[in-house]
Amino acid sequence: MSHSIQTLEAALHEVLGDKIEHLDSALGELTLTVAPVNYHAVAQTLRDDARLGFEQLIDLCGLDYSQYKDGAHSKFTDAPRFAVVSHLLSIAHNWRLRVRSFVVSDDVPVIASVNDIWNSANWFEREAFDLFGIVFEGHLDLRRILTDYGFIGHPFRKDFPTSGHVEMRYDAEQKRVIYQPVTIELREITPRIIREDNYGGIH
Repeated sequence: MSHSIQTLEAALHEVLGDKIEHLDSALGELTLTVAPVNYHAVAQTLRDDARLGFEQLIDLCGLDYSQYKDGAHSKFTDAPRFAVVSHLLSIAHNWRLRVRSFVVSDDVPVIASVNDIWNSANWFEREAFDLFGIVFEGHLDLRRILTDYGFIGHPFRKDFPTSGHVEMRYDAEQKRVIYQPVTIELREITPRIIREDNYGGIH
């Protein structure tokens, strides 16, 4: 573990105390896991406390942990299905931090927005809402950002069908784009394996 990572780890324990659920170090990076009830307050502290100084949010995404690596996140007691993960950067201290918070409900996952802390969270949170259905409470413009108008479902959820629910095409008679049920027939594709001794003319 590098000196800066050790310094950051010590600072996190000093500043956040019992708000830390887990603090894991792997591959030269720290991952801080906090309860959703503390997510917004911890984010505020991470930005404003001079000992931490995370001025920038460089990424935020949703995660669906269902069927994830045969339950690799089971160390988190009764961990919900969805999580929000943020990647933070401190220019002043030249260090990075990954922050994860498991969202309370699997049916309607809701967590606080951090757009009022880092305005770069705006489109990231809209993307996580669009693709995973995670609702960011307090976001002032939470609407889909990648899928089409009227799209049903959230395509990055692991139970979303790979072929989708509907398809669109241009109808020449109606002279407009129409939506219809998916016509792709689901089938299992087994790759062909060639076992010929002289395949390709090599002797």
